[in-house]
Amino acid sequence: MSFTPIPLNLPQHPFKITLKDSRHFIFDEVRKKHLVLTPEEWVRQHFIQYLISEKKFPRSLIQIEAGLNLNQLQKRTDIVIFSQNGERVMVIECKAPSVKITQKVFDQASRYNSIHKTNWLVVTNGLQHCYAKIDHAKESFAFVMDLPIYQEL
Repeated sequence: MSFTPIPLNLPQHPFKITLKDSRHFIFDEVRKKHLVLTPEEWVRQHFIQYLISEKKFPRSLIQIEAGLNLNQLQKRTDIVIFSQNGERVMVIECKAPSVKITQKVFDQASRYNSIHKTNWLVVTNGLQHCYAKIDHAKESFAFVMDLPIYQEL
């Protein structure tokens, strides 16, 4: 079954989308490969381009589908952002536009971040974005309205 891309609450980007064997593929400019175009991938690719073009995140410091072990299970973080010195600074969890951003979804991303220990946690479905600045020393977080540009992280 093919996914029909829908407009998201993110800037548009001229993605390279191809059709092969009745499946749509989108070119991932970070990993330099074609991926099956799923609703979640549509959101992930838009958010990555938003980070690069609007928030000036260096493409080379974006890792996609980073592996992690959580409670002896192998999981994958959608996007991890690194600092210039190689420290993880942000975890981003992408969901399909049809998935509501609920406490359960935020908790899943928080569990992933309990391994990465970044100071920023983002959850998006492409329509709604949830940004949290984390204070590990105080074991607390605060939601913010917008992400800063990369240099201000």
